Amino acid sequence: MSSHLVSTRQRLIQAALELFSAQGVSATTTRQIAEKAEVNEVTLFRNFGNKHGLLLAVLEESAAFKDLGESLVRRATPPGNVYQALKDYASDSLHALERVPEFVRSVVGEADQFPAENRRALGRGVTEANRYVAQYLATVIQQGHLNTYLPAEKLASLLNGMILGYAVIEFTSEFHELWEDRDDFLENLVELFLHGAMSSSAESAINCLQGGFATTEVADLPASLVYEILQQARKSGVRDYALAYVLFGAGLSATEIINLERSHQIYDPQGHFLQITIPGFVRQVPVNQWILGKRYGSFTNNPLIKWLKSRKDTQTAMFLNETGKPMTESELETRWQVWSEGLLTPQGQTPAIAQAQQTWRVEMLMRGITLENLIILTGCDRSQLQPYVRRAKEKAALEQATRLDHKPG
Repeated sequence: MSSHLVSTRQRLIQAALELFSAQGVSATTTRQIAEKAEVNEVTLFRNFGNKHGLLLAVLEESAAFKDLGESLVRRATPPGNVYQALKDYASDSLHALERVPEFVRSVVGEADQFPAENRRALGRGVTEANRYVAQYLATVIQQGHLNTYLPAEKLASLLNGMILGYAVIEFTSEFHELWEDRDDFLENLVELFLHGAMSSSAESAINCLQGGFATTEVADLPASLVYEILQQARKSGVRDYALAYVLFGAGLSATEIINLERSHQIYDPQGHFLQITIPGFVRQVPVNQWILGKRYGSFTNNPLIKWLKSRKDTQTAMFLNETGKPMTESELETRWQVWSEGLLTPQGQTPAIAQAQQTWRVEMLMRGITLENLIILTGCDRSQLQPYVRRAKEKAALEQATRLDHKPG
């Protein structure tokens, strides 16, 4: 197809979208669409057959909706934070629908007046929207990050159906008071979706979905490198030192750390703990005073406690940025880059923040924690932690071989 024909097709789709939004689908004629697109009516029929075919093209090929789906699919390779990816997709979809609210009202309000062919076009358009979400979910499911009751296609239909339903309510009624605001709806939507998508045996994996994803390759950091990162963080100030301490001492993901609140801390002479609260799942983790052979304070006096005691504000968030607002995940990533600048892993790469969590998990196994107890502390299931078990065994074998090398034959 030549660039001219592509341009003509897109002009017709855009003209139809604008007229459908302004005066409704039923009231819009093919002649009006052709005139607005500055083409003759025969060109419209040649490209789309009739108005019903054009409506289908608007639903399937509107750039905003197509880009949303393709963007979601790209986020599956490599797989990342499933919770955040779905929430972003739902939010962006609502924003896209919000740009054409009259079109949504027309499609929904006039649906009973559409001929069967038009309703089939609408159904095919919804199916096309589902295709991208289904492709994303199928990728994640195949890689073992979701255990589901339903196939990806049905899960996609469920998610898009709820998004469209919310849009219809918001665009056609006022003061419904069903949710506090849109973000409240989005959080409840994704929480319900993930709970409904997951089998009971996978409930504990919610944390792994929000904190990242289970990896088949573990790249823990050596003790000397961890010590250097902690010392660099210490030079950056009491807050940075506390952040690095929690990363290596509690094994939390960046997502979990930025969601911590001051009230989530529990400490006494016998121990120091953090409560991790995510939708539908709560657990506690210890904050280790020993990290890879070096001690960083005590249960009642360590970098995290010093940071919280230095605070004079009334913010509930455990970690704040330079402006005194709750720290974001990207800001935490930036701080990590400052601490690790100029440092390299044994593989010759810049340390990644996710390796702090991997290091903690391997260290806990090396220090004798059972797999069952690590499952409780991390919220991950056995299969997700198996790579860490293998890595801990590998390190133990290397340490034993080194000790034997020091003994006379």
